[in-house]
Amino acid sequence: MVEAQDTEQTQNKKQKSHVWRNELWDFVKTLLIFYVIYFFVRTYVAQPFLVKGRSMEQTFSDGDYLIVDQLSYNFTEPKRFEVVVLHTEFIPGGNVNEYYIKRVIGLPGDRIVVKEGSVFLYEQNRPVATKLDEKYLIDGLKTISNTPIDLVLKDNEYFVLGDNRGNSSDSRYWGPVNKKYILGKPLVRLFPLNDMAIFTREKFIGNN
Repeated sequence: MVEAQDTEQTQNKKQKSHVWRNELWDFVKTLLIFYVIYFFVRTYVAQPFLVKGRSMEQTFSDGDYLIVDQLSYNFTEPKRFEVVVLHTEFIPGGNVNEYYIKRVIGLPGDRIVVKEGSVFLYEQNRPVATKLDEKYLIDGLKTISNTPIDLVLKDNEYFVLGDNRGNSSDSRYWGPVNKKYILGKPLVRLFPLNDMAIFTREKFIGNN
């Protein structure tokens, strides 16, 4: 009788140990699956981005917390006036872990001229220029460059500017950005809560 009870208790302990190991393994598998999904989403789909500095005021401000869509540009090209997040490793003093947020002004094949406090666009290097009407800028803000800007963009090159032209390091100083350095574009602003927004091209160019 005693031996039977001992055998039953031993079997119960083994069963509990087996159940505990299964539950632990299920928990570990769940964590691994979540980690893989998180890594995939963050690497290929979207990731958070905290705006630092004033270079994109009044569109984005210091402390804005954004979710950046980094999937779309694998299938489409950046469009004029879209805001993009880019790696800075090609910029003197930049690195692969540092990002800038800027606005696309010139597309591959365009001629861009900055003069008289304004940006002039020769779309696809046509002979007639258009003086850009940039509604997203603060009224009266001029686009000034320390050196003359007159260039034709090559394949995969984009001319980008900050909206706060007087306080922005951008293509006026370090030249065009190749598409391979463009991470993505803002999709959602989560914080501050009173300024949450989903971004469309119309919102990017100031047609809210």
